[in-house]
Amino acid sequence: MLWENKLQRLHLRGAIAAAKELINEAIAEKLDIKNFSSSNTFRVTDLGCSIGPNTFLAVQNIIDAVELKYQSQGHSTPEFQVFFNDHALNDFNTLFSSLPPERKYYAAGVPCSFHSPLFPNASIHFVFTSYAVQSLSQVPNEVLDKSSPAWNKGRIHYSNASPKVFESYAAQYAKNIDCFLNARAQEVVCGGLMAIIVPCRPNGPPYPQDTITETMESCLSDMAKKGIISEEKVDTLNLPIYFASPHEVEAAVERNGCFRLEKMEILPQEKPSGNFSRGMVLSSLIRAGMEGMFKNHFGEEIIDEFFDSFHKKLDELSKFESGNGGSLFILLKRIATS
Repeated sequence: MLWENKLQRLHLRGAIAAAKELINEAIAEKLDIKNFSSSNTFRVTDLGCSIGPNTFLAVQNIIDAVELKYQSQGHSTPEFQVFFNDHALNDFNTLFSSLPPERKYYAAGVPCSFHSPLFPNASIHFVFTSYAVQSLSQVPNEVLDKSSPAWNKGRIHYSNASPKVFESYAAQYAKNIDCFLNARAQEVVCGGLMAIIVPCRPNGPPYPQDTITETMESCLSDMAKKGIISEEKVDTLNLPIYFASPHEVEAAVERNGCFRLEKMEILPQEKPSGNFSRGMVLSSLIRAGMEGMFKNHFGEEIIDEFFDSFHKKLDELSKFESGNGGSLFILLKRIATS
C-alpha cells in the first residue's frame, strides 16, 4: 500500500503543480480585493480535501499568491482562515495531525457534502476543489431499476452502455452541478474566485469505448465466475462518477448566472514516473477514490484481489481508450447579480 499511496500523492501533486501558475495568474489578474480589503480575514476552502498532504500544498500556493496580491496593491496582509471540507467519513484526524507546523492560517474542518451550502452568505473569498466535482451525490435511480429502460445490467458505468444509461447519468450530473454552483453562489463574496480541477471528456458524444471500465467489469466477471462474488452484486454496482464535457460546464455556469467563466483549459496529462507502469498508476488512483465504495458493496476481503487483477489486466493492454479526456482547469468569478 505504501507504493500506492506514493503514486496517488504524486499524481495529484502533479495536477496541482500544473494548475499553480494558472491560479497565480488568476489571483493576480482577477481577484477583486478592493471589494473586501476592509476585511482583515481572507477565507479559503478546499472542497473534497481528503487527508493531505496535497491539500496543504494547494492551500499554501493560494495563500502565497494572495499575499503577493495584497502587497503589490499596498494593502496590509490579512489573516487567513482555511476550511478543509470532505464527506463525514473522511479521516479528519489524520488530516489535522498532518497540518504543517509552519502554516500561516487558522484551520477548520467541515465534514459535509458540498452539494449543499456549507458556509454563511458571502463569507468565502477563494474556493479550490481538485478531483472531487466529478463525484455524484448518488447513482441515478433509473440504472438500478430492473423495470427501467436505463437498467444497467452487467455494466458498472455509462461507458459502453445504452444511451438511456448515459442520459440518466447526465441528468444526475446536471442536478448535482446546479446544486454545487447554487451553494457556492451563496457563499462566495462578489469578486471572489473558484478554481476547479476535474477529469473531463471531450465535447460531443460520450466515448463508445472505455477500456478502464471494461477492464473493471472483466475483473468482476471473473470473480463472479469463480464464486468469489455474486452476479447480482455485479449487476447492482454502478459508479457514481460523471466526466462532464467543457460544453456541459459552460451550460451549467450559464444556468446559474452568478459566476463568470474566466478560464477553462485542459491541463497536461501526467505520465508514469520511475518504475511504475501505467496500469499500476491508474489502478492505484482508482483504488484511492473507489476502495470505500467497493468495500461497502462487496466486502473488504475481495479488495486486494480485485485491484491486483485490475492493474495486471491494464498492463497487458497495448493501449487505453478512456472516456476521461484529461483534467480540466476551470476558473469562475463571482459577479454581482440583480
